[in-house]
This record gives sequence, structure tokens and C-alpha cells, in this order.
Amino acid sequence: MRYSVIIISLLTILSCAEKEQKPVTDLMDTAKTIHEKVITIDTHDDINVKNFSDSINYTQRLETQVNLPKMEEGGLDVAWLIVYTGQDSLNGEGYAKAKENAMAKFEAIHRLCDTIAPTQIELALTSADVRRINGAGKKVAMIGVENAYPMGEDLSNFAKYHSLGARYVSLAHNGHSQFSDSNTGEKDSVWLHKGLSDLGKEAVIEMNRLGIMIDVSHPSKEAMLQMIELSKAPIIASHSSARALCDHSRNLDDEQLLLMKENGGVVQTVAFGAYLNTDKNDKRTAYMKEINEMVADSLGIEWFEFKDFPNLTDEQKDNFIENYPKVTAIAREVAATKKDAPPAVGVTDLVDHIDYMVDLIGIDHVGISSDFDGGGGIEGWSDASETFNVTLELVKRGYSEEDIAKLWGSNLLRVLDEVQAIASELSKN
Repeated sequence: MRYSVIIISLLTILSCAEKEQKPVTDLMDTAKTIHEKVITIDTHDDINVKNFSDSINYTQRLETQVNLPKMEEGGLDVAWLIVYTGQDSLNGEGYAKAKENAMAKFEAIHRLCDTIAPTQIELALTSADVRRINGAGKKVAMIGVENAYPMGEDLSNFAKYHSLGARYVSLAHNGHSQFSDSNTGEKDSVWLHKGLSDLGKEAVIEMNRLGIMIDVSHPSKEAMLQMIELSKAPIIASHSSARALCDHSRNLDDEQLLLMKENGGVVQTVAFGAYLNTDKNDKRTAYMKEINEMVADSLGIEWFEFKDFPNLTDEQKDNFIENYPKVTAIAREVAATKKDAPPAVGVTDLVDHIDYMVDLIGIDHVGISSDFDGGGGIEGWSDASETFNVTLELVKRGYSEEDIAKLWGSNLLRVLDEVQAIASELSKN
């Protein structure tokens, strides 16, 4: 009898072991199936115009975190390529210089889609475009503008940017613009407009009229509250996370998140270490500083930290953006060999923020972004080639295919549709 009990116990243990192993395989297969079916949209990918030439471009597997081979490898379908301009002086000279930078980035994106790789990637202006291009087996490019500073004080530039393909615009970046205060004002409590300037309020109305999504990821909280009050259309946060989990001025607190739900908008959770887990990120960053410097020195590259970025020359900024992915990728490999390396912020941290926001404001108001090539990238989603890992973690957390489709893009496209429909109605008045 004793042996029968032992045999039964062993069979039970083996059966349980099989059950424990089987779900891992099932989860992977389920995640792969879902990842192939849904349209995956990353709403924030910075660019360097140097990578849009005849000889060096996104058809190649460059050191950049986003390019066509890496998108293909990771199953990333849509990349919002960003026309980013850093904040500078609020005068004619500053606006002229910024305009030159913005136009160069618009031209680079169009060159990629129209000349360099028209059979591989196409620019989308609507959700219907996204689905058509994706259905044709090509990658999709969309354009977002990070900082309206290059528009100067001429509101007609919003229509110009819209004609060039811009489908979302942020009125500020790091530093107060002529349109809006920035989140960076929290550091010293110095504000320029106490939210939006009069010009910024007019810009909100103009974006509604044109069908441009209003992006609140960088403006101050007060500016964001004023935008929600003024806007007749849903708004987005193109790359922000939950402040309740990570107390950073770039994230949205619960009041803001609930207003996003009420407004009908969407928050694109961002894979940026400092905005997901500050303590974990700070420990890892401090540890990696010496390794990054060592790698950069061995490659003959002048190295800076992201905190130094605002004070760099334009040439230094361009070189930093170009070399950052290369240096950090090698540094990660070095760190992986060291037992004392603190853990990096990873995909589980990203999905913790998704979980929190879904619980608070609902599945229809949350999305995903990376901020690749602009400081984003985390363990497990360090570039576009690892995009599948996000879907896998969502499946592990119990999200359904419908849920994952919403998170990966259909929520964002729904907002775009609503913004454009409202613009169409406004044009009739």
C-alpha cells in the first residue's frame, strides 16, 4: 500500500510538472499568433537625418534602435517618426534655426518613404492608410511633431505641418515654448505662462480644426488641464507613464489619467527607464556610467550623459544621438558578464504601468510607445527587433487578443479617427 501511495505521488508530481511546462509553450505560441495578427504601433521614434541618405538609411540594419530590418525582426508594423526640435530662445533667430531643423526631418521621412524604400515603407495619414499599407505587407511611417517651437508665432504653420504629414503635435518639450509651459518647470517652480499662452490656446483650436492630435506628454500639468478644457477632440500622451508608480514630471498623475479617460484620449505607456522605475533606473545608470564611458573611449567617441544634452552644441547633439545606441548596446553586453550589475528596468516594469492605467482608466485609453533613438529602450525591448517581448508579457498577464490589439494600436487609431471626424464637422460650420 505504501508503494502504491509513492507511485501515485510520483505520477501526480510528473503530471503537475507537465502542466507547469505546457503553459509556457502555449503562452509563447499564443503570443506569436496574436503578435502576427494585431497591428503594432509605436508612437514615438526619434530620427537623425544622417540616416536618411542614399548610402546610409533605414533599409540597413543600422545601430539605430529603429530601422526596417529591426522592425521586420520584431514584428513592429508602424513607427511614428518624430520631427523633434530642442527648445531655444523665443525670438526670430531661434525660430528660424528651429524651422530649418524641422524641415530637414520632414524631408528625411518623405525621402525614406518616397525615394529610398517606397516598396518597403509608406507614409500613412489616416487609420485607413495604416490598415491598407499593413495589408499590403509594407511597414508604416507616421509623423509626430515633438515641440511646436519651430512654428514661431505663425499659426498658419500648423496647416503647413499638417500638409507635410504631421498627425500629432506637442506644444512644448523640455523648456517653456511660446505656446506652453513645460513639465520641466516643476524643478524650480518657474513658469512662463501658467499653462498655455494666448497663442497656445489658439493653437489648440487650430489643431482641432485641422485634425491634428494634441500631445500632452511634455507640457506642464496646468497646460495639459487647459488643453483638455479647450479641446473639442480627444487628446493623447504620445510617450508617458503613470506618476503613481514613478514620480516623474513627465508622467501623468491619477487626476490627469482620469481626465484622459473622460476626454476619450489615450496614454501611450513609454519604455523609458527613468519614467518607469526611478530608483531602479538610477542605480543602473550610476553603475553603467563608467562602462559607457569606457566603451565610448575605446571607440574614440566623445561621451555625454542625457542630462548634459540641453547644453551640447548641435554637432555634439547629432553625434550623441548617432552614437548612443552603439555605445549602450556594447555596454549592456559588458554589464551582462558582471555579477554585481544591478538589474535594469525591463518589460515587466513597462507592463506594470500598463496594468495600473488599465485598472484605473480602462483598456480603451492605454497604448504603447518606446521613445527609441531618443533615450528610450529597456531590458527586453531595447530596440524594435525585440518588440514581440512586450506582447509575450501581456499574454502572460492574461490580456486577450482584443485587449492587446487595443493596446498596440487600435486605441490610438480610434482617437485619430475621432480627431479627424471632429475636424471634418468643424469645417462645415
